[in-house]
Amino acid sequence: MSSAMLKVVPSPRLKLKSTQAHSLPIPGEEPWYVSEADPAQLVMIDFRSRHSVTVPETSNLEVALEHMKHAGVRCAFVIDEKESAVVGMITSYDILGEKPQQHMHFTNVGHDDVLVKDIMQKISDWRVADIKDIEQSTVLDVLEVFSDIGVTHLPVMEATEGNEQRLRGLLSYAKVKRLLAK
Repeated sequence: MSSAMLKVVPSPRLKLKSTQAHSLPIPGEEPWYVSEADPAQLVMIDFRSRHSVTVPETSNLEVALEHMKHAGVRCAFVIDEKESAVVGMITSYDILGEKPQQHMHFTNVGHDDVLVKDIMQKISDWRVADIKDIEQSTVLDVLEVFSDIGVTHLPVMEATEGNEQRLRGLLSYAKVKRLLAK
């Protein structure tokens, strides 16, 4: 059948319209704010709609920090050598703080020899939120958790149908504070 013989029939459910605008705001450029009473999910980075940023556990700290800067994030998930699983989390605060100095002091290695795996937060050390709890919480609840436990990032987990745990999202203290500022 030739293309000249094909007839395009519009969907009866999807009605297309023309726009009267001559210009539109750039998507994502408009300011966006939340209030403490808003649902907590509004401030969560949801991995169903946004990719996570990852760094290999064998990366040098400078390489990892540069990757995070390029991606515009302050936190990355650490993946194993096979690049098949998350084994931890690292923040720019971890890299720029005392952890590298402490590791160098106890292991007698130079700064260039400190790897992500040497200072990352291992999964077993994480404090996590469950998506079901986030769905029932407010932005104020999230702020209170950050204040109570003193971390900058909080992974959000969900259980699959087979009851396997997986990362669903991430909460960032800096993002919450930025979105509350008016």
